[in-house]
Amino acid sequence: MPTRLSLRLVCRLLLVAVLAFALPAGAETIRFAYVGLDKDARYDERRLQYRNLAQPFGAPFAGAEVALREARFVGQALGVAFALERATAADAAAMVGRIEALHAEGVRYFLLDAPGGMVAEVARATRGKPLVLFNVSAPDDALRQEACQPHLLHTLPNHAMQADALVQYVVSKKWRTVLLLEGPLADDKLIAAAFENSARRFGLRVVAKREFVLSNDPRLRDQGNVALLTAGPDYDVVFVADSDGEFARGVPYRSVRPRPVVGAEGLVAAAWHWSWDRHGAPQLSNRVERQAKRKMADVDWAAWIAVKAVVEAVLRTENASFDDLLAYLTGEEIIIDGFKGNRLSFRPWDKQLRQPMLLATHNAVIERAPLQGFLHQTNNLDTIGFDRRDSRCSFDGATR
Repeated sequence: MPTRLSLRLVCRLLLVAVLAFALPAGAETIRFAYVGLDKDARYDERRLQYRNLAQPFGAPFAGAEVALREARFVGQALGVAFALERATAADAAAMVGRIEALHAEGVRYFLLDAPGGMVAEVARATRGKPLVLFNVSAPDDALRQEACQPHLLHTLPNHAMQADALVQYVVSKKWRTVLLLEGPLADDKLIAAAFENSARRFGLRVVAKREFVLSNDPRLRDQGNVALLTAGPDYDVVFVADSDGEFARGVPYRSVRPRPVVGAEGLVAAAWHWSWDRHGAPQLSNRVERQAKRKMADVDWAAWIAVKAVVEAVLRTENASFDDLLAYLTGEEIIIDGFKGNRLSFRPWDKQLRQPMLLATHNAVIERAPLQGFLHQTNNLDTIGFDRRDSRCSFDGATR
């Protein structure tokens, strides 16, 4: 008698066979390309060992793979196929070359996994071409503001969205004063600036801003001393701007006063958290975890939703022309289900994907933002991140 394992294997092989023969020979193929770096310091194993809560567990290619597998049934219904390939490059210039070569072969949709400066450079170099770039891993606000491009869509939340979500929660708890600890890195400055903007927007008061340095140099020891950094004026909460994460992990429970920690540790604002257990989320997390052999995180969700958004546009437009499909993808009528309980769509003024933010600890989602009571005249999701009136993006809303 066949075992349960062998029956599962037979069923899986039958499913693959059905999918393989369901499409006619010569069916149109809609191609995606995931483009990353040969060596990306953000995914270095040594860094991941002390990662903070807001950092990825690894490169997000598995999220795109899972989305492509889910798209097979849509392809079968429409008589199209979906394909995904992975490319790497040494730097931004090489990335542009790889994208141009793949585009010449028929790829229109690119998932760009690179730091913010490289994303901006690649987007500038490819502007005007009939293709779409999805930024799946760079949270820099500038990419949605001064460095925005009409063909650059953002599925990962930016620093402003993370800060607004956390500040909404802090305000809802009636914590009114904040101690801001800021690191020495350029990304730390960006995170701190986004938080200060959010604090002013929602009426929080930053009572002190102190710079920390994590170093073995005895002369800088005091600048890495959490007790010294957290002494002084009273405050309700500590916000840590630490893009690297090594300092932040030592802040909870070491402050002079017994205060909650938010930002890079304690409570973080994330696009995704593996413990989110509503709206079908556990099934998605399990699929990505099986594919990646690790927990699912922000960037995995960003890569997954980028592919899913295109597949949704293909389905709803019945695989229309590229221009028509792109107009639907970036329009207000699209409904993208991100397993977070809200209808998702791209903001026309900066191409950022509207989405709820999950406020989470190491092993639990505490709240989802926007929180109740934070209202917007047209879409409550626009209470987190750059609203139209806040946008400094210069393009006029055209999709190409």
